[in-house]
Parts: sequence; structure tokens; C-alpha cells
Amino acid sequence: MNMDVLPADLMGWLMETFAGEFTLTALVSMIPVVELRGGIPFGVAAGLPVWAAFLAAVIGNLIPVPFIIVYIRRIFQWMRRRIPRLNRMVDALERKAHLKGQKVTKYKYLGLMLFVAIPLPGTGAWTGSLAAAFLDMPLRKAIPSVVAGVLIAGMAISILTYGITNLI
Repeated sequence: MNMDVLPADLMGWLMETFAGEFTLTALVSMIPVVELRGGIPFGVAAGLPVWAAFLAAVIGNLIPVPFIIVYIRRIFQWMRRRIPRLNRMVDALERKAHLKGQKVTKYKYLGLMLFVAIPLPGTGAWTGSLAAAFLDMPLRKAIPSVVAGVLIAGMAISILTYGITNLI
């Protein structure tokens, strides 16, 4: 088997098929900071219809959420013990989660949903999940708030970027 052919085949599949474009859009939407705010425009630019880019971006954006809520504190502890050079980065992420968490605390789950729904830098599913973890919100209550926020943000980004007439 010629290994030089495999990457070209994979790239061709990712860029030239509906399933590949959908998968690539979901993967892009899993990236912190980019999330679905970048995933939806990326998916449409890759050739997906807006509805498919929206769906792929929402799915991709939501995949990391339960893992962040459940495991981020343990991951940070492990990083502090095993890789002390990253302590400053962990401190900054914890500070960010606590600062964002203060905004969420007053309105709890509604506040979490609204925080995730705001399509601005520094908000979104990743930061909302960090805040939920540091506020000790139970997973079964935090997930619906994050999902609702992601859906609202996805609709807002789709409308802002492509207009209502292009979505129908």
C-alpha cells in the first residue's frame, strides 16, 4: 500500500464530498475560540448548505462539552503536577472561568444559556462549560443550558452571516 496516496485521498474526501465537508466542519467547530462562530462560515465556504453547516457546527461544538464539565478540574490538577511549565496557562484559564462564572452565577442555568448564546469572543460552549465546571453545576443541568445557548448562537451566526432569506 502506497502511503503517499492515502493523505491525498483523505483530503479529497474531506474537501469534495458532503460527508467530508460535514466532518471537517464539525472538527473545526470543536476548536476552542473558533467554535461554531467560525464553523458555520467555514462549512458554507467549504460547500455545505447553510442548514448542514449549522448542524455540523452544532454537533462539533457540543462534543467537548460534557468532557470539559466533568474532567477539566482533574486535567488542570494533572497538568499542574506533571507539567509545571503550564501553571501560568492553567491559572489564566481558571481565572477566566471564575470571571465568566461570576456573570453566570446570578441567573444560574438561564445565565449559562445566555452566556453561551452571545456570539462574541470569550463566550461560547468551551468557556461556558469551564464556568459550569468551576461553579460545580451538575452535568444533567448544565448540558441543556449549553445546548440551548449553542443553538441560539448558531441561529444568530447563521442569520447575521447569511440573512434570513438565504436560510429559508
